[in-house]
Amino acid sequence: MEVFFIELSKEDQTPLYEQMYQQIRDDIVSGKLTKGQKLPSKRKLGDFLNVSQTTVEMAYDQLVAEGYITSEPRRGFFVEYVEELAPIPTEPTFETEQSTREQHSIQIDFSPGLIDTAQFPFATWRKYARDVIDSHERHLLQLGHPHGDLELREQIARYVYESRGVECTPDQIIVGSGTEQLMTLLFRILDESAVFALEDPGYLATHPMFQHDKLPVIHIPVDEDGMQVDRLNETEATIAYVTPSHQFPTGHVLSASRKAKLLNWAAEHSSRFIIEDDYDSEFRYIGKPIPSLQSMDPLGKVIYLSTFSKSFMPSLRMAYMILPIALLERYERAFIHYAATVPRFDQHLVARFMEDGHFARHLNRMRNLYKKKLHLIIDELEPYAPYVSYSGEHAGMHVTLSVQEERSEQQLVQRAQSSHIQIEPITAYCHTVTYEQPTFLLGFGGLPLEDIPFAIRRLFDSWSH
Repeated sequence: MEVFFIELSKEDQTPLYEQMYQQIRDDIVSGKLTKGQKLPSKRKLGDFLNVSQTTVEMAYDQLVAEGYITSEPRRGFFVEYVEELAPIPTEPTFETEQSTREQHSIQIDFSPGLIDTAQFPFATWRKYARDVIDSHERHLLQLGHPHGDLELREQIARYVYESRGVECTPDQIIVGSGTEQLMTLLFRILDESAVFALEDPGYLATHPMFQHDKLPVIHIPVDEDGMQVDRLNETEATIAYVTPSHQFPTGHVLSASRKAKLLNWAAEHSSRFIIEDDYDSEFRYIGKPIPSLQSMDPLGKVIYLSTFSKSFMPSLRMAYMILPIALLERYERAFIHYAATVPRFDQHLVARFMEDGHFARHLNRMRNLYKKKLHLIIDELEPYAPYVSYSGEHAGMHVTLSVQEERSEQQLVQRAQSSHIQIEPITAYCHTVTYEQPTFLLGFGGLPLEDIPFAIRRLFDSWSH
């Protein structure tokens, strides 16, 4: 066995699998482990390091998920090429609109934008709301800081650093009433000649914004490694809009190699930036969360976007963007006299909820619940193989379902709707990309856990008639 140096410390509070993952990842990035090099088997490496095969498997699974290594059946694990990141110069960042339909006629809704409302901590939220809506808080009746109140921005800065590795100051954070509203502000501080590259398939709700402002858009295909950056390099695009940690709607992760290529692409010209939409990174069910693209960015080329819609509640209408310093100066010149678009009572309610740990506890509960739903969905799909196959099962609140069918996606959608079932085809999110088989987004966030077996049976019964 070819052994590379790994040093694990059981006294370190960092889990052993994460220590192993970090050291192998660093050796790949630095070039100590080269493309095509075979890694030891899980059993051999576990025996060599005196750890369980499960520990090695968790480390390898995370490396596979991020694209640092590949797994080949009956052959083993092999190092993938990761392009070297450009050096720092010495001188001088989903909720979809549901289709129009008669809501009362839908009995089973597989839409990917729904959350489980039954688990919302109403009692705790009500207590904090009473505390905030009090005469002692009358200062909240006045207009606050244009970026959003400092208390909330401090909590967001701490949260994104601890959960996503995002490094920023509260001054870089802009709080707004939804991703769409923040994007319209962003358009106004980017170069007038900006050309936008969007993932195909991609987040449909962004398209009307570009169309409304008559912005030039180029669609870049997505594969199992995320946006095809080589195709991006062939275009005149200057701004790349990506969902790298959990591509919507395919569920793929932007591989480590493509992350490096994308950051290098942005570094080549001062006018290039990357918009990272990190819409549901909280819900990953295997290994540790995928590192944010912003956490890998040494040059200030990533604009980071996120929202409370998936993690908390869509109706809150609260999102935030984290601007690089260069764009922050432009933003303040353009919007310093504007008022924040989120009510201050809501901002302080969320800030205190986060500060006292309730937000983190709510996320942990929901992550465990959605993981149970996901596993139940997969169990219920197994009897229908090979008629169906699925992907994107490691994160998020939907899986991508492919069906071996002669009938078209639209025919299957109509069959489902005739049985009062709502399901969305992936082609609804495509511009030029096509799929050989009918493919759907099977959302499970809004389905009660106990209803999932019945919902899956009803869906396939509707297609079997």
